[in-house]
Amino acid sequence: MDEPQESVGTVAQLYLGNILYALESCALSLEDQGKSADAAFYRGIARKLAEAYGRSKSE
Repeated sequence: MDEPQESVGTVAQLYLGNILYALESCALSLEDQGKSADAAFYRGIARKLAEAYGRSKSE
């Protein structure tokens, strides 16, 4: 029997809190290393994910 495959979006939505936490942890570490531009990049990814999640919940 073939089980339905989970999509990337489904898995990401399920673990979104963990992903956002990991991205912020990464950003904090990068800031500690003096790499503020890299930290901003990862925070930007987190922001886009959070905004997309918010839009999907309001639809």
